[in-house]
Amino acid sequence: MTGLRFIIFCLLSLSIGSAQAQIDSGSLNAQGENPFQQLTPSSLERKEKPPISLSIPLKERDKKMMMPEPSKEQEPLLDMTANDGLIDHIKGKAPRGFEKDKEPTSEFARDQFLGDLKTGGEYVSVKYRDHEYVDGDVIRVYVNGDVVQSQVLLGGSFAGFTLRLEEGFNRIEFEALNQGSSGPNTAELHIYDDNGFIVSAKEWNLLTGYRASVIVQKD
Repeated sequence: MTGLRFIIFCLLSLSIGSAQAQIDSGSLNAQGENPFQQLTPSSLERKEKPPISLSIPLKERDKKMMMPEPSKEQEPLLDMTANDGLIDHIKGKAPRGFEKDKEPTSEFARDQFLGDLKTGGEYVSVKYRDHEYVDGDVIRVYVNGDVVQSQVLLGGSFAGFTLRLEEGFNRIEFEALNQGSSGPNTAELHIYDDNGFIVSAKEWNLLTGYRASVIVQKD
């Protein structure tokens, strides 16, 4: 038994040594390729890489690397003259807010009543802006005869205040302290209830010293 073990040990040693020799010598597989050959950076590169360069003539460029030519019937992506539902495009006319105000004629030399409304809410939000040419119009705001805002410069965006209503009638007045640099004192007035719904949308045109008023009745 000892002699048989020695013979088996010798055969195993020879087999392992032969396999190691084949690996070290770069032996080939059945297809004639070396399975242990190391990959080099050049072996990973694409063989037929299309040229990419702005200096290559147009006719020699790869068509797959170029944007398709636009169709003659294709509509432009952006049309500044199209009507988008927000601003009516009228050729030769500036959008509203960039035009000068109306001429300050005698028809604006009077107080203006902008109507009344009823609400069961506890308060309303009063918002106003210069809806014409933003030219420095200034107003003073009264509620039931008391000054709540002594001097407000009207801008192109809505600004205002929240008014907690008293039972019965609440009279809000807007006095024109000037007429800005053009036309009368102009403004757009929005009033919202305590649910955020608009309940009044009005405009005024006033000469200096005159007032526009609205009455909010709390039920």
